[in-house]
Amino acid sequence: MAAGRLAAAASRLSKLGNGGVIGGRAALMLDPDALRRLGQGRKVVLVTGTNGKTTTSLMISRLLETLGPVAANGDGANMPDGVLSALAKRPDAPYAVLEVDETYVPWVAERIQPACLVLLNLSRDQLDRVGEVRATERELRAAITRLPDTTVIANCDDTLVTSAALGASRAVWVSAGQEWRDDSASCARCGQAIRHEGSHWSCVCGFSRPEPAWSLVDKNLVAADGSTIPLELQLPGRANAANAAIALATAAELGVPPELAADRLRSITNVAGRYRRVNVDGHAVRLLLAKNPAGWNETLPMLDQGVPVVIAVNSQEADGRDTSWLWDVPFERLRGRCVVASGERATDVAVRLTYAEVPHITLKDPLDAVQGIESSEVDLVANYTAFRDVNARLRA
Repeated sequence: MAAGRLAAAASRLSKLGNGGVIGGRAALMLDPDALRRLGQGRKVVLVTGTNGKTTTSLMISRLLETLGPVAANGDGANMPDGVLSALAKRPDAPYAVLEVDETYVPWVAERIQPACLVLLNLSRDQLDRVGEVRATERELRAAITRLPDTTVIANCDDTLVTSAALGASRAVWVSAGQEWRDDSASCARCGQAIRHEGSHWSCVCGFSRPEPAWSLVDKNLVAADGSTIPLELQLPGRANAANAAIALATAAELGVPPELAADRLRSITNVAGRYRRVNVDGHAVRLLLAKNPAGWNETLPMLDQGVPVVIAVNSQEADGRDTSWLWDVPFERLRGRCVVASGERATDVAVRLTYAEVPHITLKDPLDAVQGIESSEVDLVANYTAFRDVNARLRA
């Protein structure tokens, strides 16, 4: 751990990063069992899914702080190195809330044996790195069967999540909604078509939606006994209401009263810079993150009507090199707006917008793109590293 702290400090001093990854990597090289050691004696919550990990982890962390100190990787470093660094920073914290990249959940969970595993949603993301989402579902399903003492909190409206969670020794089902169904039209168990009837879904093989213990209904959380808890979040969009519903269900499982928990969530206004508004040369810019088709499907309804949109897309290692996902985003909804394609892959975005019949201009630098817009308000939507880079420049 001393070597890890030294490596992290060197990274920060040399301005190569914040040290959250390299510190953990150095510690794991010297002690491959460091994660197991640092996880012992704590109640650990692992949070995973394609979208919403950072937001839901922040929410759960805020709620568990009512019980005691919490270790968390709020910087989004969600691979084993970052998970280890988060635990090392708070070695005495009795609770830990750790977002984990879905690919690494089996490895991390085997070593930590979490009290709770939170499954949000599963859809295609970074096919060049992660592979097909159904392979991810099968790996999670196998990992869960090896966690006999773990409670799984799962979104039962997502058929892939439900399939993965069915093998849990104890599952808490949350009806949090799932509008993106393009990756789960067929059954994860038999391959036949999933049939949807209202909120219920089923397959002819017998695989069907479990009865939820908690349900998100019109931005209220409804318990199985019929009691209702208004969410009244400051964070926008249906997806954040879904994240809050699952966070409240998880906190309730660990002993936080839902009414108290909901009140704490209402104070959250941004998540690692997302949703905040910043001034860029007289423009009020709202920063949004969207990194895959399912994420864009949730983000598009959040965009203010008539406000210009800057789309920033990179394809660095953390984003995935493959940008074919752009063709699955319904950019047609942006017709009639002022739109700018930007980022390292601005040309790819521009081609997709052309086929969507969305008039646009192309400026590679996202902040230059903002400055070139006449409107005083702008929505800037970026994928992972593009968002990170814009945030860093605005804070410099």
